[in-house]
Amino acid sequence: MGEEVKVSREERSTGASAKGAWQEFRQYASEVKSETKRVTWPGFQEVYGTTVMVIITTFIFGIYFWICDQVFQYVVYHVLDFFKRFV
Repeated sequence: MGEEVKVSREERSTGASAKGAWQEFRQYASEVKSETKRVTWPGFQEVYGTTVMVIITTFIFGIYFWICDQVFQYVVYHVLDFFKRFV
C-alpha cells in the first residue's frame, strides 16, 4: 500500500499543485502496474470450472425458488378460497 503524505494548505493552493497531481498520478499508475505483475491469474481450467459451478448453482436455486413459489401460491389460493366461503 502507498504511504500517506500530508500536504499543507499553502502547498495545495500554489500553482505547483497541478504538477504534484501529475506526479502522484504517475506514481499511482506505476504502483498499479507493479501490483498487477504480482497477481496470480487463474488458468483456463479454473475459470471454466467456476463458471460451470455458477451456472449450475443458478439453475438449482432457480428451480428451488420456483418450487417454493408454487407451494406458496397453492397455500394462499386455498386459504383465500376457504375464507371466501364464509363471506
